Amino acid sequence: MKTIDFISLGCSKNLVDSENLMGLFEAHGYHVTHDSDDPQGEIVVINTCGFIEDAKQESIDTILEFAQAKTEGRLQKLYVMGCLSERYLADLEKEIPEVDGWYGKFNYRQLLSDISENSEYSENSETSPRKLTTPSHYAYIKISEGCDRHCAYCAIPIITGRHQSRPMEEILNEVRALVKRGVKEFQIIAQELTYYGVDLDGKQHIAELIEQMADIEGVEWIRLHYAYPAHFPWDLLRVMREKKNVCHYLDIALQHISDHMLERMQRHVTKEQTYELINKIREEVPGIHIRTTLMVGFPGETDEDYQELLDFTRWARFERMGAFAYSEEEGTYSAKHYQDDVPADVKQARLDRLMRIQQNISAEIEAAKIGQTMKVIIDRTEGDWYVGRSEFCSPEVDPEVLIPTEETLTIGQFYEVKVTDAEEFDLYATTRYE
Repeated sequence: MKTIDFISLGCSKNLVDSENLMGLFEAHGYHVTHDSDDPQGEIVVINTCGFIEDAKQESIDTILEFAQAKTEGRLQKLYVMGCLSERYLADLEKEIPEVDGWYGKFNYRQLLSDISENSEYSENSETSPRKLTTPSHYAYIKISEGCDRHCAYCAIPIITGRHQSRPMEEILNEVRALVKRGVKEFQIIAQELTYYGVDLDGKQHIAELIEQMADIEGVEWIRLHYAYPAHFPWDLLRVMREKKNVCHYLDIALQHISDHMLERMQRHVTKEQTYELINKIREEVPGIHIRTTLMVGFPGETDEDYQELLDFTRWARFERMGAFAYSEEEGTYSAKHYQDDVPADVKQARLDRLMRIQQNISAEIEAAKIGQTMKVIIDRTEGDWYVGRSEFCSPEVDPEVLIPTEETLTIGQFYEVKVTDAEEFDLYATTRYE
């Protein structure tokens, strides 16, 4: 039995593609591993990211590492798929000839017939169960591909093309199948989930989708990622409020707040609308935790623009926030029309200051939870601790809840815990309380 080692880089949407392909190979008799510390298979498949410069460099470095292993005879075959090869196929084929096959974002299933002498990819192969790489109690559900928003800085539409929603019943059937396999928690992902359905009939159907998903027996948590602020579907807030298994959590990238920057970024939303949006989300769903992403150093960002961003961050007090400095991406509107005129040291200084403010906010928000009880799910153990998450915590990126291993708990189960202490990005808790 041949072993294929899969390596996934980049976002959770990439991870779902890897899991689908791994399931396809496993269904045809291969042994597959994922992100092994020491790949031992005869074949390696690297799923790449091509979003921003750091991610592209990580992908290239990983490809070169395994190309060297192949040259040294430690690997028989090397294949590459994903966003990087979708975007730079011709250049990569020329520069890295050691790779046996290059695949993009949409033709990667062809790998099956190219690698195997006896297997051919067919539409029936779509039904092969995913090989989950996450803990068995949660999974990512990708509801669409591509994006129609065309923000000035973003290369995603260049790589993945127009927004394409998956049929609703197909998504719901996938959730039902995963529930039968023991999955309890679902991370709903898309490049822009609030646009779901618009390409099908001109209407936003995300609220309907999540409501039907919440009604599936065995679905205990649903968490929403990557919303867009313009034309927000307000009915989604009703679903979050009424359905107890829809987590009070929303990942919505805002990027900036000054009207000057929002216009140049082509975000199609104003400062006033953004403040109104945050207020309405918190009024409609009390206790919600909002995760956002902000950007500093976009071309033309002035000291006044940046000060507006700082003031907004202090006002909004986001429970979860990430930030990054602008990186010019070839082919985007900003690369074609703007000069990258904010010096690198200024970008870094602005980023550092913004994150210091957010770190203090995060520490205060987490400390306020001491003494509260909450429902958590246990993901794993690390040293003397069980590591769990509340409904306000997405895997990998958000704070975790640490519980002493002297308390006998089961991975993948829910528990009511009481928070006993807090750090900047972690909580400590116990199940032993009255």
